[in-house]
Amino acid sequence: MHAVIDRYDRTWSRFRTDSTVASIAQRAGTWPLPGEAVPLFDLYRRLYLATDGAMSPLVGLALERLGYDRAYSLRPSGPVGPVPAWEDMLAWDGEALTTVAPVVLDVGAAGKGQLVDLVGEVLSAAGHDEWIVDASGDLRVSGPSIRVGLEHPLDPTKAIGVANVGDRALCASAVNRRAWGDGLHHVIDATTGLPTGRVIATWAVAATAMEADGLATALFFADPDRLAQEFEFEWVTVRSDLTVACSPGLDGEVFR
Repeated sequence: MHAVIDRYDRTWSRFRTDSTVASIAQRAGTWPLPGEAVPLFDLYRRLYLATDGAMSPLVGLALERLGYDRAYSLRPSGPVGPVPAWEDMLAWDGEALTTVAPVVLDVGAAGKGQLVDLVGEVLSAAGHDEWIVDASGDLRVSGPSIRVGLEHPLDPTKAIGVANVGDRALCASAVNRRAWGDGLHHVIDATTGLPTGRVIATWAVAATAMEADGLATALFFADPDRLAQEFEFEWVTVRSDLTVACSPGLDGEVFR
């Protein structure tokens, strides 16, 4: 299990100097990537299109310039603007990624969920039928349903609802997490290069944690009905005016 986590981190972390992502940030080139890149980039591409380019793996440089950098300086250090279009910077052939210039990839919007899935696969391969992998906001359950509280985005001592999760994944995202200044947080709209503000918290329930994680981020940018045309999932959102909404099929309840 530790080996799986270390290998994943050594490939995808933008906070390490020895990762593949760190090398991609230094120079253009063609970069062979491990097998999990196939579903990861496929999901990112689908969500990139479904959000009209707002959700992109190319937001890493914007995050760094806003202060969420390798040193966790939490101090803006340069101008930000719209993130370059996927088509202008990346080509993915299913085995290797080709870049035309140095780019700072950040796959955290779905990668953390994917790592949850990979850890779950290790547990299943070891003969465990029932398990829970909890990665603080990204949760996958194999086995009977459990009841999960949905944290109020402005008061962590309260819940805005509950969801029942069994043999599924529940992933959450909120602007009060990884926030470090007035209006500065980790959910970046690639069309502006700036933190988003219309939605402040999301939850998504899907078959895998990778998909739920990616959809939880996409809900900040896209109407849930549009995402539902592409994906099978349930959702909860909290807007900046504290309006709470959820999908009709959610197994759980929200406290309006």
